[in-house]
Amino acid sequence: MQRSSFLNNIPPVTRNIIIVCVIVWLAGILVPGFGNTLTRSLGLHYAGASDFNPVQIITYIFMHDQHSIVHILFNMFTLWMFGRILEQVWSSRRYMIFFFVCGIGAALVQECVWALSWENEYIGGIARLNGLTLDSMRSAVAANSGYFAEGMEMFKNSMVTVGASGAIFGLLLGFAFVFPDLPMYLFFIPIPIKAKYMVIGYAVLEFFLGMNGLQLSVAHFAHLGGMLFALPILLYWRHKGTLRGPNYFM
Repeated sequence: MQRSSFLNNIPPVTRNIIIVCVIVWLAGILVPGFGNTLTRSLGLHYAGASDFNPVQIITYIFMHDQHSIVHILFNMFTLWMFGRILEQVWSSRRYMIFFFVCGIGAALVQECVWALSWENEYIGGIARLNGLTLDSMRSAVAANSGYFAEGMEMFKNSMVTVGASGAIFGLLLGFAFVFPDLPMYLFFIPIPIKAKYMVIGYAVLEFFLGMNGLQLSVAHFAHLGGMLFALPILLYWRHKGTLRGPNYFM
């Protein structure tokens, strides 16, 4: 009964997103081999890869790393913490549109990053394996494109991103717009930080990590993409005087 009451206290859109994400994650780890199938089918692939499907710009949101509980646990906790409040303030319909615009925007930014970087990453990788310079390897690939075609396709199909993080980063920016001066605390740091400064700090950190190639398994620019697509919506709502929606009572 307590668990049912807890779920019922979460607004419907946030609750259903959490439920779907958890079900998909559990299916992937409980059914042998199914996790790889789900990732290949529903994870976001590079648009130039043979495994890409346009629906992946939405389905990837509900996918999470099958090899660790940390990814889904952190995302669902953050979604619960911030999403339920924004859904109550904005209304479920408005919140749902905002969430998926941010998620799709994050996917589009990630596609742009892949389009600009995949060739250098692929050529750089095989250059290091063969002890050649980047320019020498690029010339060799250009001269023998047929020979490298299969390897290129495998590399492109290996570029996959999953998770609701991009959409959630959009929600974080939304929260900072609605509650800019609300004091918040980071884990293990007992000093209150205003929401607007904490979110700015997250954005700067993501940009730094993305530009420096740190944490390569994390789609830092997709996170920033969620914020990027959130920003014009939030600015428009603020300009129209509707940023805090119909249910803001603070």
